[in-house]
Amino acid sequence: MGVVETLTSRNADFAAKQFSSDLRLMPSLKTIVIGCVDPRVDPNAVLGVAPGEVATIRNVGGRVTPGLLREMVMLRKVVQAGGGDIGPGWEFVVLHHTDCGITRLEGQPEMLSEFFEMDQNQLAEQAVSDPEAAVAHDVAALRADTRLPGVRVSGLVYDVNTGLVDTVVKP
Repeated sequence: MGVVETLTSRNADFAAKQFSSDLRLMPSLKTIVIGCVDPRVDPNAVLGVAPGEVATIRNVGGRVTPGLLREMVMLRKVVQAGGGDIGPGWEFVVLHHTDCGITRLEGQPEMLSEFFEMDQNQLAEQAVSDPEAAVAHDVAALRADTRLPGVRVSGLVYDVNTGLVDTVVKP
């Protein structure tokens, strides 16, 4: 059996045993988690999130880039189009992790500068090889964005060796 067949078979089992048509478009915890695409660090599994509780956005490193900020603003517009808003009462959680693959690109400043949309001489502030400093930087970037006002932002680092998260930046 190939991967697609395996996944669609699992989907049939999910639809039969776990699917709920009662879930709403808006996450019940009014929370968006920003995490890495690393398969060891599925934010919903790591944080014990049930379906419908949070929205999750994943990219390389779980980083807050200009592209991610544009996506967050677009999400806010989607919510506003439905009569709500992303603002006070909402939480953003930045989730980075140890042994992140993005650290392997530290010697490729041209690629990182394109990803972060900045000059190579500014890359040091991104703290690519230090997850605690990187999560603090990304939390600060979210907090500073005036297009996403009134949202509580925190930063966690997940240890891939222990399975535990550490709160690096409290909300």
